[in-house]
Order: sequence, then structure tokens, then C-alpha cells
Amino acid sequence: MKILIADDHQQITSILSEYIKNEGYLPTVAYDGEEALRYFKSEPFDLVLLDVMMPELDGFQVCREIRKTSNVPIIMITARGEDFERIMGLDIGADDYIVKPFSPGEVMARVRAILRRLTPEKKPSTSTIIHDNLLIHVEDFSVEIDGEAISLTKKETELLYTLAETPGKLFTRDNLLNSLWGYDYYGDPRTVDSHIKRLRSKVDHYPHPKWEIKTVWGMGYKFEVHDEA
Repeated sequence: MKILIADDHQQITSILSEYIKNEGYLPTVAYDGEEALRYFKSEPFDLVLLDVMMPELDGFQVCREIRKTSNVPIIMITARGEDFERIMGLDIGADDYIVKPFSPGEVMARVRAILRRLTPEKKPSTSTIIHDNLLIHVEDFSVEIDGEAISLTKKETELLYTLAETPGKLFTRDNLLNSLWGYDYYGDPRTVDSHIKRLRSKVDHYPHPKWEIKTVWGMGYKFEVHDEA
């Protein structure tokens, strides 16, 4: 698997490259946002590590450009204490974030958790989930509403599948963090909230009166079905 590292600090990219090689992955390093996009457009990558503060184009701009054409997993690297950076990164399509200063071991734990979910070991019990005009193809994790393909990230699709597989079941934020991000996740429950917000913004472009992603205030989320035989 190939991983793109975009960061203008050579010491950081050198350390991350060595750790990535030791895991058996192939790293490619970019030192500014424009170079990162050039690499990304020239060859396929399985995951992107993306620093927020970079020359030419910042990480937010690069993330937005990547999300126009690809659902590749993106881990943003943000400065300590800059809470708005983490929230913005998740809102524009990042799957996860790392806060500086970080340990390379923490980064690789996040990378392993995401890449494991690209090739799940256990196949789902059903190949297709259907709720009225919603169709989730489990084999390739594609989603359709009213017959039209919906562009969701891998994590958004996993989130929708997890909720829709058991309609009416309440999932707390911790439930979703553990099942989708893994027990080695170091983040906070707002990660779930940001992904739910993005998922809703996409599916709500289409009418779906017979189902909804419902917030149970103070508790979590569930997939609710209305008037479905």
C-alpha cells in the first residue's frame, strides 16, 4: 500500500517515512501543498497524511481538492491547541486527525486502524441493505438513493452501513468510535459528530421520508425507519 506524506518539516517526514517503511508500506513525501496535489493526481494512494500548515497550499485546500475526486482516507496533522483546525478538517472531509507533537507510534496506530478497514477480514452477513429509496451495496461499499450513486467517503459509508444494518438501535458515540475507528483510537467523540454532520449534508440532498439518521440528544445516534413494511 502507498501512503502520501505532506509536511514541510523534513525531520517529521523522514521519521514518518521510516516508520511507514517498517510497516511494509511505500511512502511518498511532498513538502508543500502544490507538490502534494501533483503527486496525488499522478498516481494512486491508499492513505494521505496531511499537515495543515504548508507552503503554497495549506492542508485544508489540499483536502478539499482531493475530496472533489477521491474518497481516499485522509489523516490531518494539526497544531496543539488549535481546536478549530481539527473541527474544520473533519468538516471538509478528513477521516481523522493527529495533534502535534505526536509520537510516530501513535500515527502508525491510526494508519493501521484505517487501512485494516479498507480490507475487512470479516464479510458482512448481508450483501445489500435496502430501506425504501436507500441502497447500500456491502461488497463495494457503494451507496445509492433513488438510483443515483452518492459520493461518500469510506468512513461515511461505514457509518451509514453500521446504523442502517440495525434500524432502531441506539449507538452511543463511544460505540461508533470503537467499532469504526478501533480501540486504539486516540481522538474524541466530536469525530463522530463531524462525520454524522457530513453524512447528513450529503444524503439530505435527496428526499427520504421513510428513513432518517436520528440524533438522540445526550446519548448518540440511530437509523430510524418510518412506515416501512
